Amino acid sequence: MKIAAIQMVSTPSVERNCEAARALVAQAAREGARLAVLPEYFCFMGRSDRDKLAIAEVPGDGPIQRMLAETAREHRLWLVGGTLPLRSGDADGADGSRAMNANLVFSPEGAQVARYDKIHLFRYDNGREQYDEGRTLLAGSTPASFDADGLRVGLTVCYDLRFPELYRALMRPPCDLLSVPSAFTHPTGAAHWEVLLRARAIENQCYVVAAAQGGTHENGRRTFGHSLVVDPWGEVVAIRRDDGEGVVIAELSRERIAAVRTQLPALEHRRAF
Repeated sequence: MKIAAIQMVSTPSVERNCEAARALVAQAAREGARLAVLPEYFCFMGRSDRDKLAIAEVPGDGPIQRMLAETAREHRLWLVGGTLPLRSGDADGADGSRAMNANLVFSPEGAQVARYDKIHLFRYDNGREQYDEGRTLLAGSTPASFDADGLRVGLTVCYDLRFPELYRALMRPPCDLLSVPSAFTHPTGAAHWEVLLRARAIENQCYVVAAAQGGTHENGRRTFGHSLVVDPWGEVVAIRRDDGEGVVIAELSRERIAAVRTQLPALEHRRAF
């Protein structure tokens, strides 16, 4: 199976972002991708963090969700729809003061087949930059995966990458592919992005596809980019090193997964504590 990591530099315009996403998914499809992953907040990078609450959609309905379904159906591929803000029915978010950062997956028929709400919310303060997702988002609580043409795909988002226990939970039974749509800040990305992605691939002996925001956004935020695919041995098999929009394509090999797990059966050697 060919898989695609789509890199974007999203703006405060949902319409422009959706048009860009459509074009990039179409490019991935032309290059043979059967599964494509959009980055975190592919649909919106607001002037302020709370701006996302104004575009939060009701689960199951809204222009962003319709676009994802239509695009998956048009190009007959599995589409991991980055993330978008969804309204929450929980007491803490029922008044619209906070939303869920939701990762939705659509089948080649355009049906939603999975939803993962980001569990780990990012907070960062280096003395110059401050960011706290918890001010506008509610954390999810349940790992999620789906089946794509016989491949088990685990869903994670951005900051989740720093919590290997989530990935271990997704490996029962083992995943063949782990998806990581992201919007890493430039400082944290430069320090940790590639090494964390390679670690998750190595310890779980599966492919990792990471679709990133990459560039300087209209709100002044700079994201790291470097969308990539890592194989089960930890080798980076495809990467985009430049800022800006683009598509990274790689071939996922079931034989490669089996070979790595056979020669070093680390997943079988796990012990419970």
